[in-house]
Amino acid sequence: MFLEYCPGSEKFRQPKPEEINCPHCGEVVEIWSDEVFASCPGCKNIVFRMQEATCLEWCKYARECVGEKNYKKYMENRALTVKERLLKELEEYFGEDKKRIAHAKMVLDFAEEILKIEKGDWHIVIPAAILHDVGIKVAGEKYAADSGDIQGKKGAEIARKILQKMGFKREDIEQICEIIAHHHSPREEEGLNFRILYDADLLVNLKDELNLDNKEKLKEKIEKIFLTPTGRVIAQRIYLR
Repeated sequence: MFLEYCPGSEKFRQPKPEEINCPHCGEVVEIWSDEVFASCPGCKNIVFRMQEATCLEWCKYARECVGEKNYKKYMENRALTVKERLLKELEEYFGEDKKRIAHAKMVLDFAEEILKIEKGDWHIVIPAAILHDVGIKVAGEKYAADSGDIQGKKGAEIARKILQKMGFKREDIEQICEIIAHHHSPREEEGLNFRILYDADLLVNLKDELNLDNKEKLKEKIEKIFLTPTGRVIAQRIYLR
């Protein structure tokens, strides 16, 4: 039975304020040790503090040590800091292809909106949302249109290298790449993380795939094709208003 807490988890069980300088104006910003961002009192910009990997990511007792609520919060914060680095990787990878970068960012925005309700794993869904279409550059537009599976498999290979370089855990890499590998082709029983990414991507693509003028048929279609209740509600809000 687990009886003692390790020193590495103290700042999550008993948060303390930390001070950093705002990169925009130099003002001192107070960010608590269990948070990764705060609003600067000077310029009002959001200031992020990089959250490095801790024992919570590899220790098998992490959930018991800090509690489920603190563990989930840590992983959500970790995803938010990793997000900025992954977006830079994406922009470098696609270069001048602004269309693909913009698409990934829109999918990411919807994924974050769905995550606030559906309670999936931020540290899985956020990377998957950012990298879900990296395979299109290698597979080509023809394959992307004709076979999402080819694009997905190529994308999983590329995403794996990026995630390994950034130090992601092996089991997280496997789950993220599994989602990317078939994100256009849901199977009978998919986990919540896949369903959130699928719906976020669908919310962006819907306007190009369906007849938006026939509201009745569109309503029926939305009921059938979305995999999460939140994705369905967002689609109705956007496309049936």
